[in-house]
Amino acid sequence: MNSNLLFEFIVDEKQKTIIIKREFNANHDLVWKGWTTALLLDQWCAPNPYKIETKTMDFKEGGFWLYSLIGPQGQKHWSRYDYIKIETHKSFTELRAFSDKDGTLDPSFPRTECTVDFRHTDSKTLVTITEKYGSPAMFDRMATDSHKKGFSSHLKNLDRLLLTLKK
Repeated sequence: MNSNLLFEFIVDEKQKTIIIKREFNANHDLVWKGWTTALLLDQWCAPNPYKIETKTMDFKEGGFWLYSLIGPQGQKHWSRYDYIKIETHKSFTELRAFSDKDGTLDPSFPRTECTVDFRHTDSKTLVTITEKYGSPAMFDRMATDSHKKGFSSHLKNLDRLLLTLKK
């Protein structure tokens, strides 16, 4: 695994936005599939020792991803991501929220708008994630070293998965 891959975690206090830039040593199509396919997301998209389990995913504009984040003792935390814009192999924008197991949104947390952008650079793929928080409290909770470390951890899980998929 190449430890020289770009990883930036940029906190914009004024805009209540976090921008995460991460390079992957894999081709663009493979990285796109890793972010847009439930079976693959379930294999990497959680900081260790947590895991993700998809209940349903319909990756299209107007569709959504409903999944649980499962903790080490088996506790489940549900989230729903609604896809509002998709430019195939370029980017997608989703509205993220906590929910229950049926996908009913938790009204106590304003949604986070997140855009994930994919760019081919040399033999690598650069992914830029822009998280715009609807809640100052949620922004403050996420603009931390803990969130940065968790995000870095699950992106390293994607590195490992991409290595196996390339073979």
